[in-house]
Amino acid sequence: MGTLINGMALHGGLIPFGATFFVFADYERPALRLSAMQKLRVLHIFTHDSFFVGEDGPTHQPIEHLASLRAIPNLLVIRPADANETSVAIKIALKERKRPTALVLTRQKLPVLDRTMYPSAELLGKGAYIIYGDENEKPDVIIIATGSEVHLALETAKSFSEIKVRVVNMPSAELFEMQNEEYKNRILPPQISARLTIEAGSTFGWHKYAGSRGIVYGIDHYGNSAPGGVLQEAYGFTVKNMVKIIKEKILVLRKMELGSSRSSNNKLFGFLSSALLQLICQTPKFPGNYGFSITPINISIIIVF
Repeated sequence: MGTLINGMALHGGLIPFGATFFVFADYERPALRLSAMQKLRVLHIFTHDSFFVGEDGPTHQPIEHLASLRAIPNLLVIRPADANETSVAIKIALKERKRPTALVLTRQKLPVLDRTMYPSAELLGKGAYIIYGDENEKPDVIIIATGSEVHLALETAKSFSEIKVRVVNMPSAELFEMQNEEYKNRILPPQISARLTIEAGSTFGWHKYAGSRGIVYGIDHYGNSAPGGVLQEAYGFTVKNMVKIIKEKILVLRKMELGSSRSSNNKLFGFLSSALLQLICQTPKFPGNYGFSITPINISIIIVF
């Protein structure tokens, strides 16, 4: 199928597409690679994109496939979160003239996000965008998710009221990397290291966005034959487990970082104290007794004649 649509694209006159189970992308690999190499305008549609395939078992459950497709140069990979984003993704694919697109979709039904409550699906074109949380507020935690896991991330974020949680929907790393640094830093502020990425596939490649201190949650083993909901519980893709990870790991890290920051400030003030003491002692125009103290919120100098 992959070679057929490549041939159609080379002949010209139409924009060909093919569709199959995502796990069968392995059989299409030479055709995928050649379409990217030849800069062909083709659309590869892959469905059944995760363990939610369920009873078909591990042979039909994609694990490493998203990571392997993202590794192909000049291949645009898009994993939308709902029907509206899928529509936008198709429009983007049809506008691409110098590279093929892989559209990765679910087997299971997904809710259509109410765009009166969430940002426009057109933001998919940025590759990643803030779907939950105030862009103007500094978040305590950032959750990054793709596809069906965006819904899990949203429900997880809504479980917290005492902390600010930002959810970033990242349907396409390729499109996100095309944005300027100002936009990328606005979506994923470098100073916020408390991050959790969620994707129902291999964790390979996600540390780039989670950072050295973030948590990458995925599946680095082959699946089992069971209903999708059973596997969801078994693999921990639940709100309960995500909340637990944030509370037990990420927020603890956040507190440690804040403590480290205060420690650094204390060291700084200690250094300033020593420097000021040396300065006063070396100043002859103060013949009397003197003393001073410095705290993070107050600097005072006392001179007694």
